[in-house]
This record gives sequence, structure tokens and C-alpha cells, in this order.
Amino acid sequence: MATDSFPQRLPTLDRLGVTHPSNVSSSEVATEWLNAFSAAITQSDAAAAVGLFLEDGFWKDVIALTWDFRTFEGRKDIKKLLDARLVATGLNELRLLQEPLNEPVLQKVYHDLVWLRFCFGFTTKHGKGTAVVYLVPLPDSKWKAYTLLTCLDSLTNFPQKLGPLRNWETDHGSWEEKRRQETEFSNNDPTMIVIGAGHSGLETAAGLKYIGVPTLVIDKKPRVGDSWRDRYKALCLHTTIYSQTPYLKFPPTWPVYTPAAKLADWLEAYASFLELDVWTASTITKTSWDDSTKTWSVEVNRGGKGTRVLTVKHLVFATGSGGRPKVPEIPGKASFKGTAVHSSDFKSAADHIGKKAIVVGCCNSAHDIAQDFCSHGVDDTMYQRSSTFVTSQESVATMLGVVYNDDLPTELADTYNTSLPWAVVRRLQQRMVPMVAETTDKAILDGLAQVGFKTNLGIHGAGLLSLYLERGGGYYVDTGASKSIIDGDIKIKNGSAIESFTENGLRFSDGTELQADMIVFATGYGDPRDSMREVCGDEVASKITRVWGLDEEGQTAGVWRYCGHDGLWFANGDFALLRFHSLHLAVQIKAIEEGILNKADIAIR
Repeated sequence: MATDSFPQRLPTLDRLGVTHPSNVSSSEVATEWLNAFSAAITQSDAAAAVGLFLEDGFWKDVIALTWDFRTFEGRKDIKKLLDARLVATGLNELRLLQEPLNEPVLQKVYHDLVWLRFCFGFTTKHGKGTAVVYLVPLPDSKWKAYTLLTCLDSLTNFPQKLGPLRNWETDHGSWEEKRRQETEFSNNDPTMIVIGAGHSGLETAAGLKYIGVPTLVIDKKPRVGDSWRDRYKALCLHTTIYSQTPYLKFPPTWPVYTPAAKLADWLEAYASFLELDVWTASTITKTSWDDSTKTWSVEVNRGGKGTRVLTVKHLVFATGSGGRPKVPEIPGKASFKGTAVHSSDFKSAADHIGKKAIVVGCCNSAHDIAQDFCSHGVDDTMYQRSSTFVTSQESVATMLGVVYNDDLPTELADTYNTSLPWAVVRRLQQRMVPMVAETTDKAILDGLAQVGFKTNLGIHGAGLLSLYLERGGGYYVDTGASKSIIDGDIKIKNGSAIESFTENGLRFSDGTELQADMIVFATGYGDPRDSMREVCGDEVASKITRVWGLDEEGQTAGVWRYCGHDGLWFANGDFALLRFHSLHLAVQIKAIEEGILNKADIAIR
């Protein structure tokens, strides 16, 4: 796939007209820049503040100045931000952080790209936050900001109930009854309903609970964790222990790659230990929005426990990054004598030993299922509809390990992970991805090419991150299936469209036919708004323009932020994104409930 010109816009040493800085005191450089920046902020001198950035620098904000997720590129837009929000926000008390692991440090990113990263704390009228700055050197021995992140961590008057602020009461036998009443909401309605008790819903509920927002989680499945427990048995996370949960981390004995069934049990325990209020085996049968009172009326069928009608301020949909399972419309399905299912309904290849299978699709789930068939001796073929970005587990672990490692606290790693705007991350990835493809992953990619498996380098050549953030899929992190493909144990069919089902399999437009007893469509999921539309109706859904993908500023659209309808939110993403941004979602909702945040505050464009 062709790349665009973004890599040329990184602030390389050649572009800046400098050589590699030597004999530099990172602390002194950071202090000098922050003193100048702090003086400009204190004097509300937007022009002076903007002058401390490169001409094409960035300011990324996570609800600190804008009560939104925003990225401002270039001095003109940064000044627009400061003119609109600096005084209103009350940005103040800027303080250089110099504790171990967040102290100023000079980083050599590539041989021709060097920056100085440092952090500072700040306050606003309503909260406290953390900032991360990346400075680059100029010919006059001055340093200017290439990017700045400002991130609100907490509300001053409504901190999380953690550590010294946790419950100190002595309980002499009433805890069980108290928890029963809390979970049943016997005496009151919750402020918030979270729909979905997977990792997204539970992480979101935890953030809300511990900032003081009464929250009920509703899930249609019988047990917490069933959204992972009920998937195919071979499922194992393809990412490392980067997939931690907030407030309660995996023990140090935890496997690097977590099996789905083990993760399901962890989530069930997580909900119990954090005392989250969850109704399982429950479905929402009706909702209505009252715009005058800004409340939802929600009817919940609790199965054998009857029906409850609750009045709540907010609904959060935590039902995954996709909607309904997508299966292509293929003529002749009624004639097929075998079984055809979507991957969401597939359980185990052990049920199909001695048979023939086709897996339609070629991303993570497709490879997992094809490898499962292969491991059970099933004659299987993977049908590849389009090229796939393939990378090794080792490459992903190395990429994540830059910030997610045993030396760096997860909370700080999350801050660093989000500190760069997507435009910069993409430019970095456009340099890294081809290098990895030509080195670490070369043997795999060359082997796949030799057997006709088609690969790509991701959207704009930016690899896995671009595909995940913009499409929510389209890639495979290799956990072993690539070798089976290269060795011919998993056969590949591509280059020809599926024409129809036959009695014994699938016919293709090139005239060939593949026989199968079992066909699994690992063809992804629909729009994340699908489940919301089913619950809230078309009128509400029509106001939600987009959920997931990147907006024009490179921020995730419609997730963890205002999505177009009052009292309606989406909490999608992997463990790390939810771990970090579930708190920001909770802070916004708490601020709304306490009268701190008004919709007008997020209207800067």
C-alpha cells in the first residue's frame, strides 16, 4: 500500500537544521521552557505561549481545557484554543515533575529524530491534571514544543474514592445485606446504566462507582464474563499484559497472553471484588428519553425476577467495537448440506474432526479458527477476500514494551501511550512498519507471499494501529497460523469472488469449487450503533453520526465523549484504552451531574 508524505513532516534533525544535541541538561531545558510557558499562561498571553511551539506543532487535550478529546495542529489553531478556553479554564500552577520515570529525558527515536520529553502537573478551576511535552532543538540552541498533551486526571471536589479516601467503616455483619440492597437498587434508581458486562462495561462502571456516580450494569448473558467465555475455545488475547484492568491488576504470575476463558473468570471476580452492581440475565425491553428533564425511562426484563422501570440520567453502551455479526449475502445457501455459521457462533474444531472446513476471512479470528481446525486434523482452507496486515507477536510485544513493561507503572504508561497525537503516531509508524516488515517479520511475510497469501502495510502504511483505530480490524497478530499457511497445512484461496453456495461447499467466479462440511464466516461485525438502535430506536440513533474510527483531528469518534445525544455515551475499545479513558468518561459524567460541565463548553471548532 502506498504511503503519503507525512513521514517528511516529522521534525528531523535535517529539517530543523541541527545536529544531535550533546551535553544537554534535560532538566534545565525543560525548566527553561516551562518557566516561559507558565509566565505566558499566567499572563493570559496566548501569542507568547503559541510562540513556544513549532509552526506545525500540536496541542492534544483530553477534557482539561475543552471537556472533549481534541487535537489542535499549528500555531493558528492552538491560539484559537487558548483564546477561547485559557481564561475560562483557569489553567494554573504548572509544576515540573521530576520523580523517577517521569523526569525530563532526551530520547533518540530514530537516528535523525530526537526529542526531549518531560511532564508537568497543573490545576484548572475544577481539577488537576498531567501534561506531557515533547521539545525539539533549534539552531539557536533554543527548544520548542512539537507536541503538548494536557489531560485532566481528577475533579478537585470529587476525587476518586481510593487509598486514604476509601471506605473506613467497620462492618460487623451488615455487609452482605448492604451489598444486596445496593445491587438491587432497592431504595433508589441508579444515575447511570451501563449496557454490557464485558471488560468495557466493567471498567467503565468501576470508574463511575469510585467517583461517586451510582451505576448499574446490565447484561443479557447469565454470568459476568460470558461475552468472552462463550466465544470459540481457542481464543487467546494476541496482546501482552498491556491488557490490564484498572484498580485491580493481574498478579505477577499471570500469563503474558491470556486465554479467553481465564479472562472471563477474572472479569467475574473483578466485578465481585470491586463491588460493581450488575444484573445478569437481564434485557432492556423499552427506553424513552425526556428532553425536558434530561432523563431516560428504562424498562428492564430481569427474567425470573420480573420487570423494573428505572429513571436514569445516562446510558452507556459498552457492547463492543462492532455491532451485529456481518455475514455476506451469498446465493444458494438453502442448498448447502453442511453447516454455515458466523465466527461468533463457532465453538471448537474438536466437533468437526475428519471433516472439511472453509474459513471465510483472514484476520485475527479467522486465523485462530483456521489454526484450531488445523490442530485437530481438519482439512481446512482459508478464503482471503482482500489483503491483510500481518505482524508477529514478537513485533507487537516490542512495540508495546516501549511503555508497557515491568519498570513503568501502568498509569504512567497509559499517559505516555496517549501523549502523542495520531498524526505524529502515524508518521512514526510509517517509518517503523516497513522496517519491521523488512527485518523481524521478513521471514513470515516472504513465506506467506510464496504461497499466495496477500499482505499489506496497513492504512497509509501505518500498520496495526491505523487499522485498529480507523477500522477496528483488518490485521492478524501471528500466533502460529502463518507457519501452518506457509507449510501448506492451512490452504489459501483468493483472487476470485464467491459466486454461490453449492450442495457441498462454495463455488467461485473463476469456476472452481471448494468442498466443505463446515463454513465459518469470520467476516467481522457491523456498526457499533446497531445495539444502541435496537434499544433506543431510530430517532435517537439518527442523532449519532459516528462511533469508532478517527475524526478529522485523529481522535476516536463518538467514544468516551459527547456523541450527539444528551445522556448517551459509548465505551468501546481494548483493555488499555478503556482502562485510561473510562476515568475520563466518568469525570465528564460527574461534572455534568455536579453542574460543572455544560454542553456549551465543548463547542470549540
